[in-house]
Amino acid sequence: MIFPTIEFAAFFLVVFTLSWLLMPHQRVWKPFILAASYFFYGYADVRFTLLLAASTLLNQAGAIAVHRAAGQRLRKALLFTTVIGNLGLLGWFKYYGFLVDSVDSALRSVGLGAPLPFLRIALPVGISFFTFMAMSYVIDVYRREVRPTSLINFAVYEAFFPHLVAGPIVRASEFVPQLQGPRNPREIPAARAFFLIMGGLFKKVVLAELLATHIVDPVFNSPDAHSAPEILFATYGYAVQIFCDFSAYSEMAIGFALLLGFRFPDNFNRPYTATSLGDYWHRWHMTLSRWLRDYLYIPLGGNRRGPKRTYVNLVVTMLLGGLWHGAAWTYVIWGGIHGTGLCVEHWWGERKARRRRRRARTPYPSPYMPPAGHVQVLPGDNYYPIAGARPLPGRAVPKPHPAAAARLEGAGFAGPGLAGPRPAPGSVAVAAAAEVSVGQDDQPSVVGIWVCRIVTFNVICLAFIFFRSPDLSSAFSALGVLFTGWGQPSPLITPTVLLAIAVGIGVQYLPTRFWDRLQMRFSLIRPAMQGLLLGLGIVVFHTLVPHTGIAPFIYFRF
Repeated sequence: MIFPTIEFAAFFLVVFTLSWLLMPHQRVWKPFILAASYFFYGYADVRFTLLLAASTLLNQAGAIAVHRAAGQRLRKALLFTTVIGNLGLLGWFKYYGFLVDSVDSALRSVGLGAPLPFLRIALPVGISFFTFMAMSYVIDVYRREVRPTSLINFAVYEAFFPHLVAGPIVRASEFVPQLQGPRNPREIPAARAFFLIMGGLFKKVVLAELLATHIVDPVFNSPDAHSAPEILFATYGYAVQIFCDFSAYSEMAIGFALLLGFRFPDNFNRPYTATSLGDYWHRWHMTLSRWLRDYLYIPLGGNRRGPKRTYVNLVVTMLLGGLWHGAAWTYVIWGGIHGTGLCVEHWWGERKARRRRRRARTPYPSPYMPPAGHVQVLPGDNYYPIAGARPLPGRAVPKPHPAAAARLEGAGFAGPGLAGPRPAPGSVAVAAAAEVSVGQDDQPSVVGIWVCRIVTFNVICLAFIFFRSPDLSSAFSALGVLFTGWGQPSPLITPTVLLAIAVGIGVQYLPTRFWDRLQMRFSLIRPAMQGLLLGLGIVVFHTLVPHTGIAPFIYFRF
């Protein structure tokens, strides 16, 4: 059961009505919403609900045991056991086939090919999401950031259907406190909820589905049969498709949760406006980024153990982040590209920081002639930034920058020539001038910002070639065509495709206040009319669904 369907609309209408009728009676509401969530999850295969129940019992028992354990060593052992149990479930259902296939290929490459037992294991929908949520709960209990909650509260937290199969990855500290009492129906931001749901429907049904069927799927299914421009625009199209697809689910999940009285954290913030990969990961799938940072990168040591260890931690975090998305080498390479890019950015940032520190310690590159924007030194002045320094006679000396002059005057130097007592090298006054100048030099230009955005977006798209390709050979075929297949006809690049790509990227550059004003105007409509417009939108978007039906959300398989 997926959101943009008539089946889900009927399901949610029943759940929404009964939920608010039962909300004042928490002892009845919690079992009801839990049963509704299990029905939603088991709609495709009821057997998966057993896995969800097992995960709930395992992590609740682990959290209570960790909380009650007396010694630190025992607490660590119990945490380790619970985490291993979660990873064991995840590994069996998601990575068993990948591991067996990789080992078998390695043995065959050295002439030791022996058939290994291989089982066909169905991948439960959303297992990565609810496993990460459950692990964060146990780890937070271990860190004493939260206390264990009741079994029914934790079961509702893990199984709550809006976020169950594709996020956002909500923390227990964000959700469980909202279960402490009935929600107030008068505090529901219905306008924002309807606005998010309508926007998500448009992005999923119109943009994502159009790009998938018109260019992305045909090109990536057989890259050798297409031209370089088609590979290029299919890659850009996939970047837009996956953004529209995943952000649509997140926005609809947030909207449906709001209608039920619960608030989720935002998951996307205009990711393709990022000026670096670090900035991108602060904007894309933000709940996963924070999870990887708090439960993997920082425990590995973060950036506290020197540059080399920082680079290792970045690469390991992104490689495991790639494996989280899927059991395939294409996802590992995708994570490796991002990890390497983050290392390069970190190295470059450290290099710039060292330059700033050197310039702060030695403000002037020459002991004779200070550069423009620092301090005015005229013959006869008794202020010299560096001991023994004198301006060259007969040379024009630039006037001080007003900001630098103000900083130095505030430090006790006055007069048109900043005359005053000679400060010691490295004093506050000298450092202030250097700091002002460094700040001016480091301000990026508009052109520089756009260059950074373009480079970042293309690195992201390069990684997406591996992310989207069904296997490594297809990915390398696509790259080969991209560099050699120019000059061939490109019938799949149509005005409709170009418009969809432009809209998918362009809307991210609209200022936030534009969406705030649009939402505010929508909120002025009566709630009954808002609901009517939402229902009409569902019907209209349903008519736009291809005859083959709407495709599941991309992140369902992760």
